[in-house]
Amino acid sequence: MEARVANRPTNMPFRVLLIDDDERIADLLSHALSLPGLEFHAASDGASGADAVLTLHPHLVLLDLGLPDIDGLTLLDQLLEQNPNLDVIVFSGLHSNHTAVEAIQKGASDYITKPASLERLLALVRQRVQHEALIEPSAEADFDAFRERDGIIGRSPALVTVLGKIERIGPHFRTALISGETGTGKDLAARALHRTSQAPGPFVVCNCAAMVETLFESELFGYQKGAFTGATHDKIGLIEHANGGTLFLDEIGELPLTTQAKLLRVLQTREVQRIGSATSRPVNLRVIGATNRNLREMVANREFREDLYFRLALLEIAMPRLTERIEDLPLLANYFLDKFSNIFEAPRRRLSRRVQMLLSKHTWPGNIRELENVITYCCMMSRSEVIDAIDLPPYLHGTPALPETPDQLLSMETMRLQYVKTVLERTGGNQSRAAHILGIGRSTLRRYLKSPAA
Repeated sequence: MEARVANRPTNMPFRVLLIDDDERIADLLSHALSLPGLEFHAASDGASGADAVLTLHPHLVLLDLGLPDIDGLTLLDQLLEQNPNLDVIVFSGLHSNHTAVEAIQKGASDYITKPASLERLLALVRQRVQHEALIEPSAEADFDAFRERDGIIGRSPALVTVLGKIERIGPHFRTALISGETGTGKDLAARALHRTSQAPGPFVVCNCAAMVETLFESELFGYQKGAFTGATHDKIGLIEHANGGTLFLDEIGELPLTTQAKLLRVLQTREVQRIGSATSRPVNLRVIGATNRNLREMVANREFREDLYFRLALLEIAMPRLTERIEDLPLLANYFLDKFSNIFEAPRRRLSRRVQMLLSKHTWPGNIRELENVITYCCMMSRSEVIDAIDLPPYLHGTPALPETPDQLLSMETMRLQYVKTVLERTGGNQSRAAHILGIGRSTLRRYLKSPAA
């Protein structure tokens, strides 16, 4: 075994071990990975590589499949059996989709075809070095300092910007719009806005995506006894319930145009008129709309009123995707691990290093809600305190690494559609159950399935 040591900092270096019988690759990587804080080692066969793993405890192993003394996939099994936390990038001179899938399923965190782009390999190593700071126990130790407020967890710049905006506009807003993909926490942001407003009244939620179109007006505005068949008593609508507080219209893009017009009148006059009543009642409330749809496009297509949109979007908060705040993933994962443990009164699980790397590389089309579902699945599947790659949902540990050319990459819309279809398939085609798991309404689910990408 030959050791090539880069500049050593005073703290512990990040160790990379190459197991490959090609000396040219070892020399190339030795110079390319001479980076501050990184220590590079090379082994020319499987036996010396296995010994090096035991003695050096590397953070990252670069494993060639074509070794002179042992099959690379067999060695991968042995290494991961000894240390389930080991992060292994597999590479091979012969590309095979089957081999790539098998390597990932066995626990490799990435698969590269030789001759690998040096820039790509360096980018992967740098990614590991950066994530090392995120997945060390220190991230868990200082978790309490960033614990939830209004259910929002994180310390990433993208989230800090959002929280700062909420604190600034909270005491002053009358209407607001929260936009963002499904699962980004729009409802939590709405609750945070209500809290910072210091309004004495309640926080009232209307899930527009889950409501039958014919019931919108009676639910929102209420009705008088005798207003229509079946109106046997007076009913207070959600707008009156929210008097003195905040009305949250989740997925406001599903609101019918006729109801949009009446809601706009409430915002303009600060009065509400029940169905069947000749008089109006004054209301003092804040209204927050949330949507995962592009309301500007809906306005252009005459699917949403322009005047209502601009009334709401005077103060708009855009919730970042999980991939835009990936620094928060360890904190969120720890939170959901604690949550599962408390709810089910089960031993507290922890994630292996390999699982954390796999999670950090996922595109998260379902965002934080998808992460919660994944952690819950892992906790139920794991038979030990350490959650390993085999405990992940199949679509996470059974998928090869991303293609190396941009034209092979999938759009976020396609990834989201694939996730929606996966959930629908695993619920036996039950749209109601699939929509509940995804945290969206059935109408939104049907819209996804009717999209051009489908």
